[in-house]
Amino acid sequence: MSNPAPRGRAILCALMLSTAVMATALSGAAATPEPAVQTRAAFASDRLSVEVVGSGPDIILIPGLASSREVWRPLANRLSATHRVHLVQLAGFAGEPWVHGDGPFVQPEVEELARYTAEAGLERPAIIGHSMGGLSGLLLAQQRPERVGRLMIVDALPFYSALFGPTVTVETARPVAAQMAAAMIAADAATYRTQQTQAAQGLARDPAIREAMVAWSLASDRRAVAAAFSDVVTTDARPGLAAMTTPVTALYATDADGGPPPALAQALWTQEYATLPRVRLVRIDGARHFIMADQPALFDAAVDEFLR
Repeated sequence: MSNPAPRGRAILCALMLSTAVMATALSGAAATPEPAVQTRAAFASDRLSVEVVGSGPDIILIPGLASSREVWRPLANRLSATHRVHLVQLAGFAGEPWVHGDGPFVQPEVEELARYTAEAGLERPAIIGHSMGGLSGLLLAQQRPERVGRLMIVDALPFYSALFGPTVTVETARPVAAQMAAAMIAADAATYRTQQTQAAQGLARDPAIREAMVAWSLASDRRAVAAAFSDVVTTDARPGLAAMTTPVTALYATDADGGPPPALAQALWTQEYATLPRVRLVRIDGARHFIMADQPALFDAAVDEFLR
């Protein structure tokens, strides 16, 4: 991991909000009308909160690293006419309080998602997760398949560190994750803002979502972001793919103009999901990591097909 392939770095830049910090260690959404029904789920957790809108079949929306649930607002408003939508906000991100220091992030969050589905009485809901939220949904489907009806993963890999080559393992990724976390926490405010602003350019084509991403990141607790990022790059969910029975749709972005190269992205997603029996890969061209903002019409069509 000390000398990752340049093309691996290029794709990683289109995957995670803290890419600029990773590179150092290694070398929103548009406003839409609010739906009529909006409630706060009666669920006590210091790992996440849930807002519920609409009525109908249940669908859970999970945002990614350092993101706000507002990334899903346009989709939630549209789906609320026909679905009961559960918008998750992860603790430590976008101003949500964080009380866990540098402790583990992803696995406790997955466990709380499972608890929420049980306590809310959800019967095998559909789940859509972006980036780290997609990985969280994948882990939930592996660990608690009875809690997930179907899963859409938006631009996320089962092992992010595979971006650096086929020989990378969790153990070789661990020192880089630790170095990245330390660099993120140590950066002064001006440096951190610059890093996030630069990273946003590779994560989205849409200027509005870029601005929102930076704001969410700056409002996040850096200890939470560092802990989450460290967990993500050292989590390998590939061994559990072959035994999965949950139907999975995996969207991935390609952008010949400064984003993930189409041929490379297609080869990578095909390879990394090869052992998942019931996966449907959907390529979205002309988009970077935030597919829902860069190609909203294509994204909505993919979601409708997923829910059909």
